[in-house]
Amino acid sequence: MAWRVQAIRGAITVSENSVEAIREAVTELLDELEAKNQIEPEQIISTTFSVTRDLDAIFPAAIARQRPHWDHVPLLDVQQMHVEGSLERCIRFLIHVNMPETHSQKIAHIYLRGAKNLRPDLIAR
Repeated sequence: MAWRVQAIRGAITVSENSVEAIREAVTELLDELEAKNQIEPEQIISTTFSVTRDLDAIFPAAIARQRPHWDHVPLLDVQQMHVEGSLERCIRFLIHVNMPETHSQKIAHIYLRGAKNLRPDLIAR
């Protein structure tokens, strides 16, 4: 079977800068990623999370690492570049995944809560 690398993007906003709120948002985002794209953590090459400068209560990667089978996924947290007037309290991800070329489903990029308007062109209909 032939495989190819696909990139999946996503984002979600957080209600407040707290461990609980960030944990809830990251869990919701990754649950949706796995459900909509029918991927297993073993297929993930790497994941980069970016957060806006107003989120510093916990690393999103620390939350992802606690998920079943995510303990060996390479994870990285970075701070999103600040642009005046941009969306606040936002967590984004870029995930590179090995997928079979025969994968018939189109990639579903995941944008939730207040992040839905970031990339309406990428949101699966």
